[in-house]
Order: sequence, then C-alpha cells, then structure tokens
Amino acid sequence: MWPILFACFDADDRLDREAMRRQVHAALAWGAPGIAVLGVATEVGKLSVDERRSVIRWAAEDIAGRAPLAVTIAGETVAAQRELADYAVSQGAAFLILQPPPAAARGELDAAGCERFFAEVMRGQPVPVGIQNAPEYLGFGLSPEAIVRLAEQRPEFRILKGEASSVIIERTIAAVGGRLQVLNGRGGLELLENLEAGCSGMIVAPDNADHQHAIHSALAEGRPDEARQRYERLLPAIVFAMQSLDTLICYGKRIAAWRMGFEVLHDRAPALLPTEFGLRMAREHAQRLGPLPVPAGMPEAAPAARPAHDPSGARRAN
Repeated sequence: MWPILFACFDADDRLDREAMRRQVHAALAWGAPGIAVLGVATEVGKLSVDERRSVIRWAAEDIAGRAPLAVTIAGETVAAQRELADYAVSQGAAFLILQPPPAAARGELDAAGCERFFAEVMRGQPVPVGIQNAPEYLGFGLSPEAIVRLAEQRPEFRILKGEASSVIIERTIAAVGGRLQVLNGRGGLELLENLEAGCSGMIVAPDNADHQHAIHSALAEGRPDEARQRYERLLPAIVFAMQSLDTLICYGKRIAAWRMGFEVLHDRAPALLPTEFGLRMAREHAQRLGPLPVPAGMPEAAPAARPAHDPSGARRAN
C-alpha cells in the first residue's frame, strides 16, 4: 500500500517544500513500504517540468534510501518522457509509471500509436516500468489485449497501475496471466475486492493510506474479519474523498494535511474550492482517522492559516 504524495502549494502558488517533506516523513513513520509521486493526486498536469523535477528530487532527498520511490512520468513526446525518466532514475527511482501522452486523450493518437509510444519510452530503461491505465482520469486507456502485447514486446514492462473497478481489474489480471504486477488505485474503493481479484497492492493518496496498510497487513497475516471490520470503518472517508479527482485534491488533501499537522494554504487553479460544509465534513473525517505520527526532529508545522476560498464552492478559472 504505497501513498502517492499530494502537491501542496504556498500562498504564492509555489510548491510548498515543507509540506512535501512532512508527507514523506509521515509515510515513513507509519511504515509505508514505498512512496510514489507525480500521479494524478500530485496534480502533475498543473506542474511545470522544473516543478516535476523538484518533486522527484525532494522526495528522493527526504526518503534517503529508507523506502523505494516510484515516479509517474508524463509528457507530450517520447523525448520528453525519456528525459524525465532519466532524471528520475538518476535520483534513485526504483520504478517508473508512464502516463499516456495527452494526444491520446485528445483523439490524436490511436491505441496502436499509444502502444508504440509506450514501447519507445520503455526501451532500455534500467528499472522496471509500468503504465497508468486510467481512462476515467486520463481520458484514454489500453485494452487488456493491448497490455498483453506490450508486455510481450518490452521486457522492461513489469507493472500495471490501474484505476478501475474490481470487476475490470480482475479481467485484466486474468488476461495478463502473471506477466505483470498489477496495482490499483481509486483511493481504495473496493480495496478488499481488488486484493481478492489478485492485485499485488494499491497506490493511494496519503489521506488514509496508513489505515489501508493496516487492512492489507491484517489480510496478509490471516485476520480477514479484522480486515473487513477495519475497512467498513474506513469506507465513509474513502467515499467522501473519492467522489471525483477534484474532490480528492480539494478535500482529501486537507484531510491528509490536518492529520499531519499543517494547513493547505492554497489551491492551484483550476481547482475545486472548498465549501464551509465540505470543510466541516473533511475535518470530521480527519478527526476520526486520527493524527499521523510526526517523527522526532521534524520542525513544527507552519502556523495554521485559514485558506482563502469561495464559499460557493465554484471552480476557480484558469
């Protein structure tokens, strides 16, 4: 159960270095088996190339070899993705997860073209490579048959990061036939079903990844009743945050921040801005989930600041 970091921004719309550090240290403190960056929860589409490099470098510095780092690679061209992949590997990334190029979501690149794109980015990579197959969030996805072809073509392809229902992911796992390690996401929705379907684990946002890790551990240690009871208690928080990706970034990020002892100071546009009711519900979920441990020696969080927001909850314009 790997947490993927949220992108946190300061009042000047810059990446908040201290907030990024606190997420890593909190994850390590509860025993995260690995940490991921630059997926949809990290708002990668809103980050410049330099900012993406900063997120990678900071995570590697803060992890300091204590857990493996997974880096999602996004970019319009093969050259752009290979350049960022090279940088991630140079910083110590243990594996890479490729997103389809935006041209695929725009309908300018068909499935065969996307397969070729992935194959070229994967070619010769020195670490295992995966793809993020998330049509609901990225606007494009490969079929199970295309995934199998790509796995047979490229030996570097070892991981599939899905964002699908347990029924779809089970069919995908059956199709790949053990060729790939399959992880799912969707914030932990259908967590027990996904694990029963054959998922190796999940990559989820850090708002409740520690609880999901405890559920996974209970299953692995032969305590299924405990795992189900834990999941039933956790599910309302998952459902609240996973109404949409925008909801996760708006409220899930705040739940994670409050559990780690800091405030979300700014939402980078375009963003769903919180309502007073939404903030109250999110605060209650954070309290029920409980505080996340902050290791000794970590600096105190910045003074709590009430983030500016539009009480109507309207989406901020670009």
